Amino acid sequence: MFENLSERLSKTIKNLRGQGRLTEDNIKDTLREVRMALLEADVALPVVKSFINRISEKAIGKDVITSLSPGQALVKVVNDELVEVMGETHEGIDYNNKPPIVILMAGLQGAGKTTTVAKLARHLIESDKKRVMVVSADIYRPAAIEQLEILAREIKAIFFPSHVSDKPVSIAKKALEAARRDNADVLIVDTAGRLHIDELMMDEIQSIHKAVNPHETLFVVDSMTGQDAAKSAKAFGDALPLTGVVLTKVDGDARGGAALSVRQITGKPIKYMGSGEKTDALEPFHPDRIASRILGMGDILSLVEQAQQNVDEDKAKKLMRKVKRGKGFDLDDLRDQFTQMENMGGIASLIDKLPGVNSSMTQAIQNPAHNKQMKRMVAIIDSMTPKERRKPELINGSRKRRVAKGSGTQIQDVNRLLKQHKQMQKMMKKMGSKGGMAAMMRGMRGKMPPGMPF
Repeated sequence: MFENLSERLSKTIKNLRGQGRLTEDNIKDTLREVRMALLEADVALPVVKSFINRISEKAIGKDVITSLSPGQALVKVVNDELVEVMGETHEGIDYNNKPPIVILMAGLQGAGKTTTVAKLARHLIESDKKRVMVVSADIYRPAAIEQLEILAREIKAIFFPSHVSDKPVSIAKKALEAARRDNADVLIVDTAGRLHIDELMMDEIQSIHKAVNPHETLFVVDSMTGQDAAKSAKAFGDALPLTGVVLTKVDGDARGGAALSVRQITGKPIKYMGSGEKTDALEPFHPDRIASRILGMGDILSLVEQAQQNVDEDKAKKLMRKVKRGKGFDLDDLRDQFTQMENMGGIASLIDKLPGVNSSMTQAIQNPAHNKQMKRMVAIIDSMTPKERRKPELINGSRKRRVAKGSGTQIQDVNRLLKQHKQMQKMMKKMGSKGGMAAMMRGMRGKMPPGMPF
């Protein structure tokens, strides 16, 4: 996310090297480049104008502190403005009401609304420890109700059944009664989308809103639609009392225009952002952290939170004790590390939050081939016997052929994995008590199979 904007801003700000003060002359060209970068990122024109004017007012005449370069001083000004444009602080779900808290989800067709309902429900169950019920009032899209039922089962949310012959308002009312009976903390209502904003859709969702009087009305929007995302959010905001926005498909959005436009145009906070199809791929929207990502400074806080939620601490401690006792790092341990990395959103999700990572590396690592490569390595390990995983030295030529055949790979792939494991085994032995995934990732640099950009 934001790769193009981040790269343009980084290059532009570097041009201020060697200056002792930020003046109208020495930042004029820089601001022009910043403006172009924002427009290319599909940020709405009124937002760009206001953003540039505020940066200019705050930056011109600013003395550069001895510990900062002019470029760094401008980064500070730009960072502060980005945070202000996107909303300053994270605003989550407001629980200051008698349960069940009703969340109404609105949006256009194709924005990923139903998947987002499941992602939000999972987040509230796992992070906020809430008892969540979900219901689909979408009687128009084929299999919409069935899709939500399957997702609800996966995330362990309560599913309220509905049918295409029911009226959407009736579905929502009955679901609210059921949520009260079942002592649910939260009820999330999925509504029908359309390919475009139309009067019938607005009338229907307004009727549902009136019937259940939701505490939160969230607009779900595809971030890749750029300025159109802000425009459709404003149209929904005019028809409904929106309390926030959820950006979807941010992993496919290299520009970031929606994130920088929605708040200022609608006046509503971006509460969450989602990426990918998995139900764990939703994270709270923290404007300060996103500003850091845009300016290439990473997002360590989100990375730490991600690790706390997904890394198995008991397994990590066992691995450290095992390595300290000199018992080595076997292929089961390697598989566990790959699984933990996958649980944290894969390599791309981790790299995106690390400071100083350039956009070319981010784009390279988002190549689907890299995820396939990791899955291939896990498949190779899964095709080995427990004894082979504990003692890789037993794997001779005939065993390699069997493992390759069982995992649908080539003998060269098996050899490559075994070589990589041997290198990592040596590294873990040296690191001793500093084992674990963080150490493994540092040591993986240059040791991944061809095509993996480390």
